[in-house]
Amino acid sequence: MCTSLSYRDAAGKVYFGRTLELTQDLPYQVMFIPSGTLLTSEVSGHPSLDYAAKHDFLAVAMPDRIPSSSAPMGVSDLKTVEGMNAEGLTFSVLSYPTAGGEQASVEATLAVLAASDLGTWALSQFATVEELKVALNKQPVMLEMLALLGNVESPFHYVAHDAVGGALVIEFDRGQLNIYDNPVGVMTNGPSFDWHLTNLDNYTFLTNVDKTSANFGTYRAVQPDSGIATAGLPASNTSVGRFVRAAYYSEYTEKASTPDLAVQTLAHIMNNFDRPRGVTIDFPSESTAHLAVPGLTEGPRTAYATEFTCWTNLSDLERKQFFLRTYQSINYTRFDLASLAGIDGPRVLAFAQMNTLTGDSTDRLKEAKCC
Repeated sequence: MCTSLSYRDAAGKVYFGRTLELTQDLPYQVMFIPSGTLLTSEVSGHPSLDYAAKHDFLAVAMPDRIPSSSAPMGVSDLKTVEGMNAEGLTFSVLSYPTAGGEQASVEATLAVLAASDLGTWALSQFATVEELKVALNKQPVMLEMLALLGNVESPFHYVAHDAVGGALVIEFDRGQLNIYDNPVGVMTNGPSFDWHLTNLDNYTFLTNVDKTSANFGTYRAVQPDSGIATAGLPASNTSVGRFVRAAYYSEYTEKASTPDLAVQTLAHIMNNFDRPRGVTIDFPSESTAHLAVPGLTEGPRTAYATEFTCWTNLSDLERKQFFLRTYQSINYTRFDLASLAGIDGPRVLAFAQMNTLTGDSTDRLKEAKCC
């Protein structure tokens, strides 16, 4: 479904990468929201939560409804799936099917933040993970039914990273909200985050040092090449296996000497989590937890479901550069958040326009219209 991880260069600067896997391409948008933009979040039975953006931010966003001529798309209809703000805070939405359940009651007079607006709220309001963590202890957040996903209760958990290395997991588990500091800096999907940490205790033997020879009686066994150190890594693309692999690559990959090399290195790390169509498939008779948008028929039709990497994101939290690569492209395109400062309003660029883009696409986003 999704893999996220942080990486540091030789100077200790922080970079972040994530993939998103689904069985179909969705109508994702690249969205820029400048400071001062008025935003709102609504939960049925409560007053709306209205606020103004304090920080510019870039995001990959997903519409929460199908627009029509009588009800065109607005900024509040675009829900942040991945993003970074001008202070270097990132926010990510990852699939978590067991999020839903009985939630704590909130007084009807209180304004409540919809969980689907967590990303927009976090990126527009806060500079660090610590600020976000403090605010979450005061601001009620509730899961809501998502019409675009067939009225399922919001099946996600959320991660945030900042430019000084802070990392946070925000996780509804069967309706109960848990907030975890993330000492590993990686996340995938289920089970719960604390389970993943406990499972990591089973991998204390991992090292990046190859042991290339051993004695068995009088026989001297010798490896013909390098790479034996990774033999203990989980081989599957399950959430559990990817969490361990992400922790390994984040920990042991060589620390790059420059920011440009660090972004390139992070791209190589994320290649280990890139999934082409058909590598694993599920037939309709099997019980699966694939997310799907009813009525959306983009992409090839097959007799089976196959998750693939719809897009990959790299974020340079120091230089505020945001890189994206879609499934239809082998190259990344870059958006420079600092260069967007001073833009007079929100901008939205459809992913469909990005498939042939390479190099810097900041100007393309500047010229885009909103909604």
